[in-house]
Amino acid sequence: MTHAPTDTSPRRSRRAPSGRRAAAPRRRRVGRWVALGLVTVVLAAGGTGYWLYQDLDGNIKGVDINDAIGGDRPEKLPTSGQNILVLGSDSRAGANAALDGGKVSGARSDTALVMHIPEGRTKAVAVSIPRDTLVTRPACAKSDGTEVASAKRVMFNSIYAQVGPACVVKTVEQMSGVRMDHYMEIDFAGFKGLVDAIGGVTVTLDEPIKDGNSGLDLGSGTHRLNGTESLQFVRTRYGYGDGSDLGRIGLQQKFMIALLSEIKQQDLLGSPTKTYKIADELTESLTTDSDLASLTQLAEFSRSMNGVDPASMETIMLPVKYDDQDPNRVVAAQPQAEQLWEALRKDQDVPESAKKSPAGG
Repeated sequence: MTHAPTDTSPRRSRRAPSGRRAAAPRRRRVGRWVALGLVTVVLAAGGTGYWLYQDLDGNIKGVDINDAIGGDRPEKLPTSGQNILVLGSDSRAGANAALDGGKVSGARSDTALVMHIPEGRTKAVAVSIPRDTLVTRPACAKSDGTEVASAKRVMFNSIYAQVGPACVVKTVEQMSGVRMDHYMEIDFAGFKGLVDAIGGVTVTLDEPIKDGNSGLDLGSGTHRLNGTESLQFVRTRYGYGDGSDLGRIGLQQKFMIALLSEIKQQDLLGSPTKTYKIADELTESLTTDSDLASLTQLAEFSRSMNGVDPASMETIMLPVKYDDQDPNRVVAAQPQAEQLWEALRKDQDVPESAKKSPAGG
């Protein structure tokens, strides 16, 4: 068995998989679609040793969502396509602490997206849930089995820290009536490493960003962002627009499309070492539901998403309005929110009326 030269990454030294030409068309299909991140493993199909498979496979962490939630879930309709809850975790533990000064303890779901891939899988819809949305958290069980009672007017991004990822999935399912087929999570350090591994991401701004908290200072126009700058970009709040979380969602959606397009343009077949580094960085910081928690399952899921083009992805923010009791918080706006969720449940196009949010940003 032959291997490419040693990968001299400062994090740890590994050998990259061989660049054999066998099954190249299949590998190209596997590498064409990556969600948020975020979340599809790019692998060279031939020439890798079993030790390499085990190494990357062992990186992935799994959460048994089905066992944690039980039977209290929306019905899976035969024509509802695929629905994936994607979270960006803002834990300040370990390597993540250095990326944000370690000022905040615990972890929260800093970014939340419901990715809907309609039947036929040729397009996708990404629905952002504002982190400051007040929701009803259902009764849930923590990973240690401790029961947590239901609570009203809970800020959405606090549920992850309070009860765990399974309860975030359960909350989204109960507020939307949409069954989540899969769960994916990537943390701060993993996001930074992924962007650096692909060589950066290009974004174009209509107005400047000057964030005194993070130090991010970008004029209007086109910029090539490295991993640290990309992390600052998707988290900036006070240095852009009206300084609200709703304004930040627009930046996050802009970056997501840019990231997906960047990965699609990468010459992964021409650089096995780079391909391996991307897969290593991604799997090291990836948590999925147990049904996707292996390289084989992730690669198969990626192949099933082959027809989805990032350029055709529609990005929508959950319609919200400012809360009557606390203007610093928002709540789902009706009937727009229900119209949006109904379209996803029935695998239909989202009506224009459901894309308009009373609360701006």
